[in-house]
Amino acid sequence: MLRMAADLWIVSDPIGPADAVAVLGGGIEDRPFAAAAYYRQGLVKRVLLSNTQPGPAALLGILMSDVAANRAVLLKLGVPEHDIETFGSGLSNTHEEVLALHEWAKRTGARSIIVPTEIFAARRVRWTLRHEFGENFAIRVPALDPPNYRRDDWWRNEQGTIAFQNEVMKYLYYNLKY
Repeated sequence: MLRMAADLWIVSDPIGPADAVAVLGGGIEDRPFAAAAYYRQGLVKRVLLSNTQPGPAALLGILMSDVAANRAVLLKLGVPEHDIETFGSGLSNTHEEVLALHEWAKRTGARSIIVPTEIFAARRVRWTLRHEFGENFAIRVPALDPPNYRRDDWWRNEQGTIAFQNEVMKYLYYNLKY
């Protein structure tokens, strides 16, 4: 029954050629890896990084910010610096990231973007992107299995259970607020 609940919740778009791949904040363990793979496969020529608000530890220089960590992963995986670009400034949630990504797309004339995200977040992220970008823009949101659980065993891991609960609530919140 829990596997069926996840199957009904999880949405995932097939990937294909796009103008860019966008790495939203968080997800350092899977999102930049997927972006680098799409780049190496020749599906995109630009990798975009959300310029999120750095946390207190990053401001003190103890930890890397999300954008710095994502950039480091991409560089380590062979994406050239000149093909990595940031968008937005001080972004603090998915809605702000999507608005900033939309501005980037309008400014550059981009018509298609891949936005990889984790399995339970994919529904909310895709809804938000399509809500802001409209129907005349190709948005692809492939759902990634996080490193600690998969779509077929998520209930066996506390992080999976919490992620599923949180995303159901976030999805409802986003639909009501935006």
